[in-house]
Amino acid sequence: MLIASANYPITEHVHFDQWREHVEQWVIDAVKQNAGLLLFPEYGAMELVSIFSPEIRNDIRRQVIELNSLKNEFCTVFSDLAKKYNVIIVAPSIPVIEDQKNVNRVYVFSQKGLVGYQDKFFMTRFENEEWGIQSGTKNLTLFEASWGTFGIQICYDVEFAIGAQLLSASGATLLLAPSCTETIRGATRVHIGARARAMENQIYTVVSQTVGNALWSPAVDINYGFAAFYATPDKDFPEEGIIATLPAQQVGWLIQELDFSEINNVRDTGQVFNFRDHQHLQTSLKNEEVTVVRKSV
Repeated sequence: MLIASANYPITEHVHFDQWREHVEQWVIDAVKQNAGLLLFPEYGAMELVSIFSPEIRNDIRRQVIELNSLKNEFCTVFSDLAKKYNVIIVAPSIPVIEDQKNVNRVYVFSQKGLVGYQDKFFMTRFENEEWGIQSGTKNLTLFEASWGTFGIQICYDVEFAIGAQLLSASGATLLLAPSCTETIRGATRVHIGARARAMENQIYTVVSQTVGNALWSPAVDINYGFAAFYATPDKDFPEEGIIATLPAQQVGWLIQELDFSEINNVRDTGQVFNFRDHQHLQTSLKNEEVTVVRKSV
């Protein structure tokens, strides 16, 4: 399977249709390189704030309300693109209002249209203290395709073992980590988390991050990151578990072919049995139950 991971800039737009054309061009660029799954970063949808008035641009709490009003149109754009180009699109995350809570949500689309979503579990300090973004319902979505099964751990979530372990125990061989960070330290934490999850569960992990500056946006004004593909550092994989990376801050797609039969091979005959031995651990949240929901793409 050829997978594309974006180094994605937060771009300013005059109106919604201009944004739609911009997103379609990104999809076209990946499709021309034969990618079948396209991963956009966390909070890439924040560029839609640029079409609002200056008052809304400068009010990070009100932005969530206004973005939620565009949720249906946002989903329609990506649903249409997934159908038109016959690809799976993991859309940039967008703040939505669900049951009177502001949550950070990643929607997934295929030729079927909208097939499901994943909400972020763990909030960063900025999300929690300044932006009013809250933890979503503790459902993990397992997306099942003909070539394999994948789950999503949004940015800070990939720095914790619980989601990846539960998804992997349920059948995931690919973990996608859309991310938005503003510093080298923040980006590094996400990449360390992604590499750790790849090792613990003997799976592939893929990171997509926002890049560059959008000084008109108080929420995502400064962005630092790079796209990457990771595996466990074991037989038949790279010595350090690093399959491929794109230079930090370089705008564009990182596209890589992944062979999912290698996951079963390393789990059965690897130098160590991280995945198997992790099944002896009991993984849970202290006060909430985590549920795994299956969706066919």
